[in-house]
Amino acid sequence: MGRIRWDSPSDRVHALTWLSWALLFATQMADAWVYQLPWIIWLGRALPLLIFLPGMLKGNLRSYIWLCFVSLLYFIALVERLVAQPSDILAALGMLAVVTMFTAAMLFVRWRAREIKAAASNDEGVIQ
Repeated sequence: MGRIRWDSPSDRVHALTWLSWALLFATQMADAWVYQLPWIIWLGRALPLLIFLPGMLKGNLRSYIWLCFVSLLYFIALVERLVAQPSDILAALGMLAVVTMFTAAMLFVRWRAREIKAAASNDEGVIQ
């Protein structure tokens, strides 16, 4: 991982995906700590996010796609939590994080796939 690039829109949403992922992870862990949940619940909250780290570090688009699907589970849980406890700050921050992460990851996949496709078509033109 070197220096963060800001050259293209995909670079910016990539950084936003990481930032919102970290915020979601932090809110999930803080929530588990505040409510003194058992270790199995901590694991259940952390593992779905941690599973995607290796693929995200490699920039694997498929990992980002699956992260979008899994983020919907967090979204459902957070909506239920906010309906039950509207003043819960951790749930509100988690909701902000999950919506931002979903949107940024989706845009990253879309824009990065276009960049890869454009680069591949440019390489084909050079070879011929």
